[in-house]
Amino acid sequence: MRFPVLLGAFLLLAGGLAAAERGVPAEPGALARALAGASPGDVLLLAPGDHPGPVIIDKPLVLTGQGARVVGHGVGTVIRIEADDVRIERLEITGSGRRLDELDSGIAIGKGRRRAEVIGNRIVGNLIGVDVQGGLDATVRGNTIIGRDDLRRPEMGPGIYVWNAPGLLVEGNDISRGRDGVFITTSSHATYRGNRFADLRFAFHSMYANDIEVAGNISRGNHMGFAFMYSNDVRASGNLSEGDTTHGFFMNFVNRAALDHNEVREGGEKCLFVYNSNRNTIRFNRLSGCEIGIHFTGGSMDNVVSDNAVEDNRTQVKYVGARWLEWSEKGRGNYWSDHVAFDIDGDGRADSPYRPNDAIDQVMWTQPMAKLLMGAPAMQLVRWSQSRFPGLLPGGVTDSAPLLTPAGAGLAGVSQ
Repeated sequence: MRFPVLLGAFLLLAGGLAAAERGVPAEPGALARALAGASPGDVLLLAPGDHPGPVIIDKPLVLTGQGARVVGHGVGTVIRIEADDVRIERLEITGSGRRLDELDSGIAIGKGRRRAEVIGNRIVGNLIGVDVQGGLDATVRGNTIIGRDDLRRPEMGPGIYVWNAPGLLVEGNDISRGRDGVFITTSSHATYRGNRFADLRFAFHSMYANDIEVAGNISRGNHMGFAFMYSNDVRASGNLSEGDTTHGFFMNFVNRAALDHNEVREGGEKCLFVYNSNRNTIRFNRLSGCEIGIHFTGGSMDNVVSDNAVEDNRTQVKYVGARWLEWSEKGRGNYWSDHVAFDIDGDGRADSPYRPNDAIDQVMWTQPMAKLLMGAPAMQLVRWSQSRFPGLLPGGVTDSAPLLTPAGAGLAGVSQ
């Protein structure tokens, strides 16, 4: 019984001893020959210059090189990983095809391949930067991913495409010029942190992605910042949306999520949009400079909204619904920059509740043509009556304990 064990140990040791660093010259066919002749565990050091692709990596090894480019011929994927424990680092990868139906990519991690690492590369001019198509426990870290500039936005692919990739870590990447920075569909149990997004449709776009952490990411100048859809148990913390033109944060059919210490600056249409999303906690976020600070609709229920700072938005809250919503918890509400109130007892909370909307607002939102009647005495009388007798309101948002300062909200409350 001991002999097979000793033999296996010897073979494993021999395989480890056979691993070596092998130089690969920048000439046609050299990379393909090096991959074919490599042993498991080898380090292939690519010489500076262009190395023609596409190539398939079918054994565990490291592909690296300073000043080396792996260049596809404009069809298909440039580097395809079809083995466990492969690392690609410090390379430039370019020249994929342009077929979205084929998921043409700079780097593709194959289904079921474990522990692939894509670290510190420049992945430039590809339809999809990195395709994590069913890879397990993969790491995509510290890469610069720049999409193509010869396609219309609907024809572009994402910087990182994720499907069924539990255990994924996407960290510290710079992603620009594509359709979405990160696009996730049907993939759970992952971490996305410290990434930077620019010149994209959506910076971060997840669908059917449960139990994910999205932390410390920055979206600047995109069409939309962070979109979460059809997902449960999302944890979004310490993210920044700055200058995004439609939405900073978008929640559609999201349940049991926690949004805290995020910030929207110089926003566009809506800082935060919440549609048919339930049992979420929204705390310590700063939402500023948008047409609408918070848009709540679609039957969203049982959400906790407290300790947020909602500042300098043209409309602070747009709530379309007949239910009463209380936006405070345990005696702490939110800071509203347009709420003029006193704090006679000095407890840091306003002595009067904050009610951002009335019946006239709801009429305007559901019947836009009614704006023509805003100057009519009857409309002014209804608005005055409801301000004096809140019981006449047909339902809406109330913050019973509004805060006098925005202390602790937004990125200021996160350890940098």
